[in-house]
Amino acid sequence: MSSKCSKRVALIKGDGIGPEVIDSALKVLEAVGSDLDMVPFEVGYGRWKRTGEAMADEDFEEIKSFGCILFGAITSPKDPKYRSVLLRLRKGLDLYANIRPIRGKGLDFVIVRENTEGLYSGLEEISEDEARTVRVITRKGSERIARKACDICLDRGPGRRKLTIVHKANVIKGDNLFVAACHDEAAARGLEFEDMHVDAAAYNMVLHPEKFDVLVTTNLFGDILSDEAAGILGSLGLCASANLGDRYALFEPIHGSALDIAGKGIANPIGAIKSAARMLEWLGFPEKARLIEEAIDKSLKDGVTTPDLGGGLRTEDVTSAVIRHLEG
Repeated sequence: MSSKCSKRVALIKGDGIGPEVIDSALKVLEAVGSDLDMVPFEVGYGRWKRTGEAMADEDFEEIKSFGCILFGAITSPKDPKYRSVLLRLRKGLDLYANIRPIRGKGLDFVIVRENTEGLYSGLEEISEDEARTVRVITRKGSERIARKACDICLDRGPGRRKLTIVHKANVIKGDNLFVAACHDEAAARGLEFEDMHVDAAAYNMVLHPEKFDVLVTTNLFGDILSDEAAGILGSLGLCASANLGDRYALFEPIHGSALDIAGKGIANPIGAIKSAARMLEWLGFPEKARLIEEAIDKSLKDGVTTPDLGGGLRTEDVTSAVIRHLEG
């Protein structure tokens, strides 16, 4: 095993299965030889039920002193008084790029999603007879997510440098601003690019996934398409994501808190473990990240799977299998 790494990370295990899968990720991080200073924060639905506050202002300010966050999953109730912790972190830390790599079962592409605007802007007017949500698309937001997507395209190597710009500008005219910014950036970087309506992208993702290399899109479309891609792979539990800004980064599995299986010991920890690997890569330890990814691939190839993938194993069994491959 390579030398140890030392960095400070804010740890938010969250609700439901969040603590279970994050505990698995922590065990794998230890096994790969990382010596991260994990500082826990109790935020989320559980705290909100107990205190009426999901995340105190003091917690948010302290989290800002960390460059990096490892995040489990947090329940967001429908109560209009509840303020989403994840949305607050994304907007407050300006984590404008949500990166979701999709790999397996003939899929090998990356969805790059604008993370602070769109329909998740938080600008809403709700009355008894009508509800309005403002969809925000700005030039600044479009240009910087286009730059991030192009960076990822160029990192994919020769023969893989194709950008698909996903939108619905034929109906939602505001998307033209987003599309124009992506066109300009891709052309300036010398990348091959194409436009695709979001419904066509959803269709092709099922029937012709080989068409895609890097997709860049707005907030809601990226959220939906990445969950669709996870479904094609077989489970939300397989996928990781990175929420990146210019100063901060937050890493999380893409699944929710799954309260229906919380405490049963059957949650799939792969997404959380992959998120930890992506975190190590961002922290400057790509070799450790590669070792974790290889151990995951070997475990899945061995048929080590939880019920969401048709298997009968428990969270701890999958975690142990990944660690065995790391140490073998």
